[in-house]
Formats: sequence, C-alpha cells, structure tokens
Amino acid sequence: MSQYHTPVLLEESVGLLDIRPDGTYADLTFGGGGHSRRILSSLGEEGRLYAFDQDRDTRANCPDDPRFHYVESNFRFLRGALRYRGVTEVDGILADLGVSSHHFDAVERGFSFRGEAPLDMRMNQRGRLTAADVVNGYPVEELTRVLGDWGELETPWKVAGCLVKARTAERIGTTAGLVEAVRPCTPRKDEAKFLTKLFQALRIEVNGEMEALRMALEQSLRVLRPGGRLVVISYHSLEDRLVKNFLRSGNCSGLVEKDFYGRPQTPFEPVTRKAVTPSAEELERNPRSRSAKLRAAVKL
Repeated sequence: MSQYHTPVLLEESVGLLDIRPDGTYADLTFGGGGHSRRILSSLGEEGRLYAFDQDRDTRANCPDDPRFHYVESNFRFLRGALRYRGVTEVDGILADLGVSSHHFDAVERGFSFRGEAPLDMRMNQRGRLTAADVVNGYPVEELTRVLGDWGELETPWKVAGCLVKARTAERIGTTAGLVEAVRPCTPRKDEAKFLTKLFQALRIEVNGEMEALRMALEQSLRVLRPGGRLVVISYHSLEDRLVKNFLRSGNCSGLVEKDFYGRPQTPFEPVTRKAVTPSAEELERNPRSRSAKLRAAVKL
C-alpha cells in the first residue's frame, strides 16, 4: 500500500513499542496500514492489533489477518471503542499524526492548495463541518483565532480580514478560490509556507485535531498497562508541544505534580530523551517526512 502512504520512521517507531509476541496493541492512525503491518510482523499467534481510522477509504487497506481488528472511529474514542470490543488494557499505543499522502494526493478532498477542489478537508466524510463552512461562516474574531492558534500565522487578523472581504463579494467554495482570496496578504517569498500554514489551520479546525489528540493522550493513561509504551509521531509544533508535555507530566498542560516531599509525580518514564527525527536516507526517499518528530515513553 505504498501508493497510499509511505510510513514515516517505521522501524524506529515500531522498535520503540518493544513488542511482546503475545501482546495487545493499538495503532491509532491506520491510514495505509504500513505501521500496522510492521507491528503484525512482530506479533505471535496470540497477539492482537486494533487499528483506528475515521476515514472509510482506509478500510480497503486492511490486511487479511485474524490478529488484526479494524476500528472505524476517531481515536478520541480510544477507551470506549476498545472496551466495546472487550479490551481494557493494551501493551502499546502508536500514533502517527501526519496527514496521509493519500489525502494530499486525492485532490478532490481539498487538503492541498495545489490544484482546484471543493473546500472540504474532512477526514471523516460523514462529518458536518467543512473548510468552506469555516471560511465563509466564522466571524472575523473566530477566523483570527483559528489562523493564529492552529496555523501560527504571523498576522492572522490580516488574513482573516482578507477572507471576510473576499467572501462578502462571493462565497469561497474551492481551494483555488481560497488561494485567490488571500492573495493580497500572501508573502511573495514564502508563498508555499504561508499557504501550508493556512490550510493546516483550517484542517485542524474542521477535524478538531488538537482536542482529539488531547482526549486520546489522556485516555492512553487509562488504557496502557504498567510497562506499556506510548509512541507518537508528530509533524508540527502544536502537536509536538502537546505530546512532549504529556509524556513529561502525564497531563496536557505539562505541569509536573509533586508529592508531599516535593518529589515529582509523573506516570511516564521517557524512552526518548529528545525527539527522534528521520535519517538523511529517509528524507531523500520520502521528503514528506522532513518535519516528523518521534517521542516515546513507558507507563510506570
């Protein structure tokens, strides 16, 4: 399934799971199935793998393997979905938070600013909110928040103003229309970087990505058995900051609680002291891996 998505940091991430042949594991971002297949190759007959994905398109990538269980769900429902299937504890959780190559290459899904497509960006095609709804319906203050918080644009209020001005004349309904709407405030030198941040901001808002990540991280504490491992690959500073905080402190704020004697109380022991990044060879083979950061910890 390499045409669908090339798995990033494949050997490094699966290696950090420290797989037990008879263990139970969760892949929170099934996608093209690259990481899941590698996990399955390390499991014995008694092992089990539960792979989550909210995008129905990914069902076509499922391996025919009795140890594999596909869960058509957003990973924000991690604990409930596992309990529904009779699973209360797992030995490891892997999440590759990147948008799959399939989503960028399937122009009609509206994730890329290259080409023209409906302004959609829904990972879950049954979701109601689209990028067009955000761009055309959010008041300028909300647009400014989305562009600043999720896109980390330098002048989000200026971009929001461009969008409001453009939509007053005509509804912005396509990716090309969006690019045109923000042209007056698009820097000439860093156009691609600017548009990447703009599209990222809208995608995160449409799919509630940061809230879903918070929920999944918090539930991982209740799902992982002691000695179980949490392995996460993130792709932008917002995600990486959240993951780093959580692995350090056991909460999304990053505040380490202390006991009566002032000793830090944290539910995790880091396995990676600093983020693991792709090798030069992987970067050459898969340029889309360039922003990937891998972190892992073991539950105490």
